[in-house]
Amino acid sequence: MTRWRNRPEGSTWGDFGPDDRIGRLNLVGPEQVRKGVAEVRDGITFCLSLPLDLPGRAVLNPNRLPPVLRPTLRSGAVGFNCDMTVAFPGATDVMCDDLVVLHTQYSTQWDAFGHAGSHFDADGDGTPERLFYNGWRAGVDVVGPDEPELAGIRSLGRLDGATEGTASASNAGPVDISHMARHGVQGRAVLVDLEAHLGTQRTVVGFESLSRVLDADGIVVEPGDILVLHTGFTRLLADQHGNPDPDSLNVCAVLDGADPDLRNWIRDSGVAAIAADNYAVESFPPDHELRDEPALPLHELCLFRLGVHLGELWWISELAAHLRATGRSRFLLTAPPLRLPGAVGSPATPIATV
Repeated sequence: MTRWRNRPEGSTWGDFGPDDRIGRLNLVGPEQVRKGVAEVRDGITFCLSLPLDLPGRAVLNPNRLPPVLRPTLRSGAVGFNCDMTVAFPGATDVMCDDLVVLHTQYSTQWDAFGHAGSHFDADGDGTPERLFYNGWRAGVDVVGPDEPELAGIRSLGRLDGATEGTASASNAGPVDISHMARHGVQGRAVLVDLEAHLGTQRTVVGFESLSRVLDADGIVVEPGDILVLHTGFTRLLADQHGNPDPDSLNVCAVLDGADPDLRNWIRDSGVAAIAADNYAVESFPPDHELRDEPALPLHELCLFRLGVHLGELWWISELAAHLRATGRSRFLLTAPPLRLPGAVGSPATPIATV
């Protein structure tokens, strides 16, 4: 190992090789795909994505904005409802092309490992470094600009190099989302219906509460499974039709990322990834003054220590209703992110097949 001498306690660093980029997705191979396919009985599919212009506005995160669509140009004309005669005299075609400015984690999404790192003394010299999963280093492997002028939506006015593909100002390299996409995300998933047991009131769920739900529904989670949590959050969000009231969003179940028993269960269960229909999967923002601890402890555990991707703001209620009506909890999940090199997150359109 050249990047680190010490690894975080309880982490998987190095377990899948010194240069691993996909973490627990290494557990999702042909056998796990076959297990997922074996859960297909009805041939029914469920789209697990919100429309990507939801939640609406910038209420959940002021730094993540709704998508912006614009038409492209064609021969100097607006390339929307555009007569192809502008480029090819005599043509009868009418064409539309567009571009999108998309905050990759605004709506239904996967988090890449580059989304959340931590300070950790991997060199053993007494000085913590800024690191990401498997010891990949900030400023060396994960690079970004120092100037605020090259960040945020206003920076899009600076597009030198766009034609050549060199206009990007950040690149998460070995911990970007494209590695997840290249591996593929398809296998057996297990749905835990927290709403069915806890309702839609704000509830912070630790290991004890989660265990009661698992036992009540006879759910078994095995290594390589993708854990999917249904809380009802996105259904309540969608009911506000893109104009959410900030005061109405403190609802539904969230995991207690600071609960050591829950953290141990996630580590020991061997889950390959975790997705939920709420914002952040875990309770956020912190409810106490931080003292040398992560603001997002579950993100730190999963993305930094274990190599477990996190999915947020999925649309799950319809699938949950079907599985509960049929007495099932497992299904085939197909949920690749965009193969977008450099990005630390990606929109997704997951499909459940039952």
